[in-house]
Amino acid sequence: MTTQFSAATDNSDVERLRDRIASALARARARTLGLTDVMDEAELVAQHSRLMSPLVWDLAHIGNQEELWLVRDVGGREPVRADIDELYDAFKHARANRPELPLLDPAQAREYVGTVRDKVFEVLERSALRGDPLVDDGFAFGMIAQHEQQHDETMLATHQLRTGPAVLSAPAAPSAVTPVDGEVIIPAGAFTMGTSTDPWALDNERPAHPVHVPAFAIDAAPITNEQYAAFIEDGGYTRPELWSERGWSHRQEAGLVAPQFWERDPAGQWWHRVFGVMAPLRPRQPVVHVCWFEAQAYARWAGKRLPTEAEWEKAARFDPTTGRTRRYPWGDTEPDADTANLGQRHLEPADVGAYPKGASPAGVHQLIGDVWEWTASGFEPYPGFRAFPYAEYSDVFFGGDYRVLRGGSFGTDPVACRGTFRNWDHPIRRQIFAGFRLARDLRPARR
Repeated sequence: MTTQFSAATDNSDVERLRDRIASALARARARTLGLTDVMDEAELVAQHSRLMSPLVWDLAHIGNQEELWLVRDVGGREPVRADIDELYDAFKHARANRPELPLLDPAQAREYVGTVRDKVFEVLERSALRGDPLVDDGFAFGMIAQHEQQHDETMLATHQLRTGPAVLSAPAAPSAVTPVDGEVIIPAGAFTMGTSTDPWALDNERPAHPVHVPAFAIDAAPITNEQYAAFIEDGGYTRPELWSERGWSHRQEAGLVAPQFWERDPAGQWWHRVFGVMAPLRPRQPVVHVCWFEAQAYARWAGKRLPTEAEWEKAARFDPTTGRTRRYPWGDTEPDADTANLGQRHLEPADVGAYPKGASPAGVHQLIGDVWEWTASGFEPYPGFRAFPYAEYSDVFFGGDYRVLRGGSFGTDPVACRGTFRNWDHPIRRQIFAGFRLARDLRPARR
């Protein structure tokens, strides 16, 4: 198990950092190719959902971002393909319209990303990895590794949306090692939210700042399939009083009756489609593919609420015994197969209780991996926020119709997941690998 890397201060540190960067880039590329090489050309250029890009667009976009930042900006080299910059600018073309663009075909896209990567490794060998904020401690390289892994998770979601026989496979996610039920009390007090020291943390995770959080209770585990099925059986999708006005309107317009990909057979048993395979629900798996409105309705049904973003992070990072804020629930060491379900190691969430070694000091389980967790909070900047290195990563999304998700999913790579990492999406989105857990206020003690 590796530990969190620190600032590069001498030549040996720089070489270790260079090796870490090369490994992160190689791991991301192996995953990208694994997600695209299993598809024929027709499926790569097809749009499997209007919510998603054709996979061939994601592939070339990954290369284009790598070229812009690492080949041109960091390396100062001539463009590889300046003529395609606009085609692969995510802000200039909505996903629904990308199939109409004159995109590189699969062979051209593969050749392009390969050429770019070769040049990137040349740039990496020559970079001092210090002396400029963009390259200090390998930031730009880490940003690009995270960008590719984020698109890999998006491509994984596209695989889930496609129809046809399965083309991906992985071992089944583990069952529970220890029973996990009930809730955990998090005491009142301040903790340090965000980070100012994690070298590859992105701009919206910064800066570290104290936040006072009143005492609250939070579920020890995410809401499971069997718990969510009970909500359905109790009329959860037919009772408007459980939904916000906007949520109920969306439920009606979208025809929501269960999480996405769930189907009930004539005998009343629930099944779900998982990457082209129909399988019975595992009762103790965290529910996945629910939108924020569904999570909010379930919370009202259960007499609780969604945790705020600050509550979630305090439950995940704060050690009440030492008063210290950790990088992960279990400490500062990187995630591994014993602490979290990450990195597409499995193609599903693990049962609650499968990762006791990944629990927080307070006893909250599976905060990292398995499913992204919806919070009650909108996406806003931290006090002292500074956009870096470009406004389009975070700044343009603040204050919009977004809700924050935390913790990562089984499809999130460890390089793009930590206790401070912030994800965000519209409250209607269900194609993402999202679930939730609940919280509640604590009543003041009677005098």
